[in-house]
Amino acid sequence: MIEVLCGTHRPGNNTLKVVHVYAELLGELGLDHAILDLADLPADAFGPRAERHPAIQAWQEQRVGPASGVVVVSPEYNGSMPGVLKALLDAMDPAVWKRKPVLLSGIATGRAGNLRGMDHLSNVFLHMGAWVHPDKLPISRLGTLWEGQGERPGLEAATRSRMAQQVAAFQADFLDGLA
Repeated sequence: MIEVLCGTHRPGNNTLKVVHVYAELLGELGLDHAILDLADLPADAFGPRAERHPAIQAWQEQRVGPASGVVVVSPEYNGSMPGVLKALLDAMDPAVWKRKPVLLSGIATGRAGNLRGMDHLSNVFLHMGAWVHPDKLPISRLGTLWEGQGERPGLEAATRSRMAQQVAAFQADFLDGLA
């Protein structure tokens, strides 16, 4: 099982739309996958007792721990990752990430695609012992890349194709034998 983590919990965020594209791409490769949406965690999960919060413990023990890999899609917040994503990582036992393959994608409405945020996330994951795939994909000017209307518009072909290349490399390098 590959978990695809939406790195924000803001209502109506574009990150979740990109997460769904990653889920589709994993499915096209025959990989079992599920979506971890930070909006599904209760608001009090990020309080002072986050390390012992039952919802975070459940994610850690039932989702992230047994996962074969995790795709993390993080929007740019003030030149880095969202605080809620860092709070989640801080609340989890670092051992759950040891030798866990992680694929990173950064998104932004600006031109850098959250490059700094992916560097920050890489450092955090490497510190915890995760295996961060070297193909970190920045997706820039996200607001201009959607085709169609509604809750699940399509992502323009060139970006979707580049995401497919990234996911295929992740599978070949870290996940072979899981399909």
